[in-house]
Amino acid sequence: MKKRKWIPAFLCAEGCLYLCFLLLDLLDPGSWMSTALKYGGILLCFALSLVRTHNRDSGLMCAALACTALADLFLLVLNTHYLAGVACFCVVQLLYRARLRRRLGGRAWPDVAVRALLTGAALLAVWQLGALNALSLLALFYFVQLAVNAAESLRLGRKGLYFSVGLILFLCCDICVGLHNLAAFLPPDGLSGAIAFAQIGMWLFYLPSQVLLTLSIEMR
Repeated sequence: MKKRKWIPAFLCAEGCLYLCFLLLDLLDPGSWMSTALKYGGILLCFALSLVRTHNRDSGLMCAALACTALADLFLLVLNTHYLAGVACFCVVQLLYRARLRRRLGGRAWPDVAVRALLTGAALLAVWQLGALNALSLLALFYFVQLAVNAAESLRLGRKGLYFSVGLILFLCCDICVGLHNLAAFLPPDGLSGAIAFAQIGMWLFYLPSQVLLTLSIEMR
């Protein structure tokens, strides 16, 4: 069977998992079945990346999706070891940065400078909210890498469409995660609707982002 023939089956399976866990999240929030379906969708992405890996670029994507699956094992399935989970997501974004550098070329230092400045600004903002600790420090580093990766991916043009949209949806997911986790530090006025949406929005954006990132792996 040609590798391209895996795609319809993959999309059908991911679509079924997606609709089922979204329905469960609405009817029975926090159920173990919803968690199992979500993690199953992530593992399917990793499995397809293994099938499609054939060069250094696809190898970077496969490694990133493996780290994503490990991060979700800590954060979603076990719901513990949060530092390890976020650290895995940091590795994911560093791998995506490496992919972008290979494709875009150019000097590395301006990119590093921008990321350092944005991380410093985010650190200051979270410190003023009184929410700075080891976990939030690591999460800030991760979020800045994701945001810059998403912005830089737009330079890839049409050839990087799946990758760019995947990263943008990934960013939307993590904005929802941030709203959910920082709800206690934010003024409730005017944000209650956004915070309520964030609970569903996290996975509304997340699985599609991982599917698109997986599909961004070039065919042999």
